[in-house]
Amino acid sequence: MPHLTVPGASLYYETAGHVSSPALLLLHAGIANLRMWDPQIDALAADHFVIRFDSRGCGQTTSENVEFAARADARAVLDHLGVASATLIGCSRGGCTAIDLAAESPNRVNGLVTVGAGPSGFPEIELTDLEDIRFDEMDAAFHAQDWHRLARLEVALWAFGPLRKEADLDPEFAAAAYALGRVNAAHGEESPTPIPLEPPAFDQVSDIEVPALVTVGEFDLTPHLAEYEYLLSTLPDVTGCTFRDTAHLPNLERPKEFERVLVDWLAEHRL
Repeated sequence: MPHLTVPGASLYYETAGHVSSPALLLLHAGIANLRMWDPQIDALAADHFVIRFDSRGCGQTTSENVEFAARADARAVLDHLGVASATLIGCSRGGCTAIDLAAESPNRVNGLVTVGAGPSGFPEIELTDLEDIRFDEMDAAFHAQDWHRLARLEVALWAFGPLRKEADLDPEFAAAAYALGRVNAAHGEESPTPIPLEPPAFDQVSDIEVPALVTVGEFDLTPHLAEYEYLLSTLPDVTGCTFRDTAHLPNLERPKEFERVLVDWLAEHRL
């Protein structure tokens, strides 16, 4: 299986499609791994060279307890594959990495797609009482070093959303979301330290001039809904989309709808 050795880590990656096609780099959410993009791979690979990798702390990537920059890991994967520039598609933490990379290395980015994500340095947003309770539960699991419980709580909060009950959702979606988080529980003892972008991307969003598609799930957490509105109001060339009846992983919960929106946007902007 393909791995790329970078300082302090071995990054697991996969590719699909022809190397001569326009490149897409898929960056997954922190509660998931590269498998979250499985529903879209066939459609995207028909006309693109699709690249994805497991970030540190997730999937089949392994990391030492060192300082690292997620944007540097992303660039390293592109360099390794000989890709000069790509359209970045990032969900949650992966979306933040995508924005960081677009701000720091604009020559490497042709387009930007975010899903439930915001720029680094985004001001803290007050949580609802229910969201506060859920975060307290996750803090307790973290301090108890109960990594499997923590993974389940994270999935329940983000993938299902604080206002929805698992019993009311598609059981196949719930099982798939839990499976993504379960893999990451094995990395509970790893503690790589992210190096923040300076200045943070929050101060640079208005300078990102590539076409951008900014999306969010209707039932996502309060901070992500606020980030969505900020990006819509700040990016120079932006299209917005709210996916109804979804939370933090609309591509997994409503895969065909997400695929249609993404593929149509890519075609419209010739990316």
